[in-house]
Amino acid sequence: MRLNRAAITCLTLSVAISGLLASGVAHADEDFGNGKGGEKEEQGGSDSTGIFAAAKVQYSGAVTKDGSSGNVTSADVNWDPPPCWYAPYLGAKDFKKKMSANIKDQLDTPGLGSGGTALGQLQRHYEDNFGWTDTPGYKDYNVEKDGKGMFWAGVENPNEPDALARMSCSDIPFWVDNGEPPPPQHEEAITSEMLAALAYQHMELPGTKVTLAPEAVTKVNLPTWAWLDKAVFDEVKATAAINVPGFNLEATTTAKPKSLTLDPGTKDATIIPADGECPIVDGRIGEPYAKGKSEETPPCGITYHRSSGGETVPLKASLTWEISWTGTGQANAEPMPNGTIEAVQDITIEEIQSINR
Repeated sequence: MRLNRAAITCLTLSVAISGLLASGVAHADEDFGNGKGGEKEEQGGSDSTGIFAAAKVQYSGAVTKDGSSGNVTSADVNWDPPPCWYAPYLGAKDFKKKMSANIKDQLDTPGLGSGGTALGQLQRHYEDNFGWTDTPGYKDYNVEKDGKGMFWAGVENPNEPDALARMSCSDIPFWVDNGEPPPPQHEEAITSEMLAALAYQHMELPGTKVTLAPEAVTKVNLPTWAWLDKAVFDEVKATAAINVPGFNLEATTTAKPKSLTLDPGTKDATIIPADGECPIVDGRIGEPYAKGKSEETPPCGITYHRSSGGETVPLKASLTWEISWTGTGQANAEPMPNGTIEAVQDITIEEIQSINR
């Protein structure tokens, strides 16, 4: 009986492949032999599903050091970085060594049942040119083409909260010749645009610390001036790349400050300007307060109209960043959803004390 690729993938993942590949997942301290799999890579697969760990995405620039999500939030609620992708895994000889050894270990396990059938077909797929409807087989793990391409496999995005989405790149490893695109049925194959989205996800932008005058304690009906230091307005770049023999792909995401939005933390306040969005003017947002300006209206600020009664109100400042990307095969900058960084500062509002005579 011949099964199509979807059927064998389901069988191998659900019955046998999870155990097979769990023992073969690459770890951070493991070299990919013979230089066919790039440099040392961190774990990128799943022990529970058996998805391979393929070439790690390397980050540089203004990104988190621990590989976690950065502090920038997309202004587009419908936008998300990829939950998983396919990327280069191993050259033919290294893949044969790892895969054949693990298949043998699994086949020697008693009580496999239908899992043994699936593993047998998987073995024939890589050794004896056994294929399915849209997936041709290989002869001896393609070792005659070693150095001329790589086997690709699925990688989970560890920052994706949806476990099912992370596991959706579940196709068995497939071969890609150097310089050639992955087969079209593998729609989640890594692209420069995906790398740009991952760089966006890992970006660490400067915090939004707004300078206020008065600083922390203001008065009812007294305008509170707000501004940002010019140092905040330097553009920030983050790069994500995959570089292995025969395959190099990268993308750089650039963020530039655009405007500051203020939320006074109470309905009893007037925002300046009325829409609460303070734009960049002459390289800065807002204007520093100076002596003699107490009767003026600030270009960016808030006037509170009621005392906070000894408590504080949370003034939220959100800095909006315009984000774009360039990368391999993409010479011109392409826009991405704006990003925001939020910060909350506690403000005390007091009544102005006056003496009646």
